[in-house]
Amino acid sequence: MPAKAKHRRPKQHPIARKLAFAGTGGAALALPLISTTTAGAAVTQPATVASVTTLAPAAAPAAEKAAAPLTYSVIGGDTLSKIAVQHSVNGGWQALYDANKSTIGGNPSLIQPGLKLSLGTAAKAAAARAKTISAEPAAPTYANNLDGWIRESLDVMAKHGIPGSYNGIHRNVMRESSGNPLAINNWDSNAAAGIPSKGLLQVIDPTFRAYHVPGTPMDSYDPVANITAACNYAAARYGSIDNVNGAY
Repeated sequence: MPAKAKHRRPKQHPIARKLAFAGTGGAALALPLISTTTAGAAVTQPATVASVTTLAPAAAPAAEKAAAPLTYSVIGGDTLSKIAVQHSVNGGWQALYDANKSTIGGNPSLIQPGLKLSLGTAAKAAAARAKTISAEPAAPTYANNLDGWIRESLDVMAKHGIPGSYNGIHRNVMRESSGNPLAINNWDSNAAAGIPSKGLLQVIDPTFRAYHVPGTPMDSYDPVANITAACNYAAARYGSIDNVNGAY
């Protein structure tokens, strides 16, 4: 940045399975609200009783297991909401209640320990769990160094439509601070005015505040906050940080 008055103008094979759960003795926060009162539970997979004549002998048992209904024995502390979440029941607790209304009775908030509920088929439950897992991509991780700071900044910038490239940012960072996120200029006119340039891209506080990018810390020494704010400023004034090749 220039030595004088910088930035003054801000801008988831089917198998028989058994699951065990431990109740907490208290009701879940989601509806229904009234929980059961005793403990001891098991999820049971009913035995298959018929063969599938249209399939090869080896395939028949597997197909039957996949189509067999999965049941759950209620334990103390259970609610329909809790059971639905734990077993990825399509339609949530309402669908679970509708499928077991004759067993539960008229009050979905009152389910007794030992009550056996149908959760649908094993295949449906497995598909729902797999869908839930695949819908949650792992969050990216970044190294705590200049390379990681630039890459994280680029991801933040992309979400906010701020232009800039890795090389453009890296080139300017090395010129302004040599990659030191705690760099500060205490000798130029901005420093004399009480607003020294700070951080990787040497941004003065008024400019940092004006061009701060939401989702980053309000701290001009924070590497990602500093880079993104500076690139936001450069985009407004020069079109992109890539167009900056000297003091800005």
